[in-house]
Amino acid sequence: MNALAELKQRADYTHKYNTRSGRHGWLRLTPAYSVKVVEEILSNYEADGRVLDPFCGSGTTALCAARLGLPSATTDINPFLIWLAGVKTRGYTSDEIALTRDTCARILEGMGKTWVPVTAPPIHKIERWWSEISLSFLCDLKGAIEEINAPESTKDLLLVSFCRTLIKLSNAAFNHQSMSFKEGNADAELSIDRKAIFREDVAYVLDGCSEEIRAQASAILQDARALKEDALGKFDLVITSPPYANRMSYIRELRPYMYWLGYLKEPREAGELDWQAIGGTWGIATSRLNDWQASEVYQNDHLSSVVQAISEADNKHAETLSCYVHKYHEDIYVHLLSLTGVFNKGARVHYIIGNSTFYGTLVCVEEIYADIMEKVGFSDIDIKPIRKRNSKKELIEFNVSATW
Repeated sequence: MNALAELKQRADYTHKYNTRSGRHGWLRLTPAYSVKVVEEILSNYEADGRVLDPFCGSGTTALCAARLGLPSATTDINPFLIWLAGVKTRGYTSDEIALTRDTCARILEGMGKTWVPVTAPPIHKIERWWSEISLSFLCDLKGAIEEINAPESTKDLLLVSFCRTLIKLSNAAFNHQSMSFKEGNADAELSIDRKAIFREDVAYVLDGCSEEIRAQASAILQDARALKEDALGKFDLVITSPPYANRMSYIRELRPYMYWLGYLKEPREAGELDWQAIGGTWGIATSRLNDWQASEVYQNDHLSSVVQAISEADNKHAETLSCYVHKYHEDIYVHLLSLTGVFNKGARVHYIIGNSTFYGTLVCVEEIYADIMEKVGFSDIDIKPIRKRNSKKELIEFNVSATW
């Protein structure tokens, strides 16, 4: 059965997004379909196994596992994502939730008269991101959260809410690779009730906190290419959605949050972190790709042919993107090799990954993943299509699974 035919039989995943509320969508970083996929995979495993997600994202796998009573860990090289996953997977008492709600009210009541505003973060051309009114409000609000006397758990929940609010008030659009900014409307700006927006975001986050956490989840700062058993322990199941080979920079998407929360201080730091990430190509990472040399640590006929085809495309970025595709898969090979060191015998992996196209050349990423798994010693390798990614019929997401 070909991929599109099987997709029709799996209609519950095709063009379907779960609209559930709660912790999964706290920062709108997690596609809702991924929650459904993770929960379905987890439902087929015993409650005594440990779960790992080596590409943290917003902590979806760790949270789903913890809610189902499965102990879990998640890793990432981005400290902001580790913080966010830790906040999301922490259990909260009714008293902590009530205190956070009361603290929100105290903050809003004292806005403009009690709290000392923070200095706006050093985001390049910050005036394009927020209007003068919204920027002043965000500085006041961030200063209040920092200054108010409250437990760390309360401040963390307020900071997550703050992140939701700052992106709602932003002029930026992240729905395509070339980020754009919409023009502000002076009259509309005056009519915005910013306090109400923050109050609603706090209520949204606190609503998610009522979900029961039945097992411990750990968020650990660690490179997926160098996983360490002494810090992580051993695992029986991996469910993850690594960065796709599509040149989408996750650092670019996260910059506003990371600047406001102090994880970034200057633009170069964003480029450096993106270069360290698998699949990163933003800022200085792009220029460094031009000097990157393949180590030949992993070889695959399909990969070699698509790298060659991309490099020969009639486009000034063709050579750079051919290096990008090659480096991406070498990094994934190193990651999967590292992963085997934290497995119990019989552990199972599920990689939710999409294929890609560059200048008309289809990169069968799912097949390359399967080949890498075979080369590093996995067995029972299976590729299942999950859904179409967009209007391009050749772009599909897959669940690539295997046993160690």
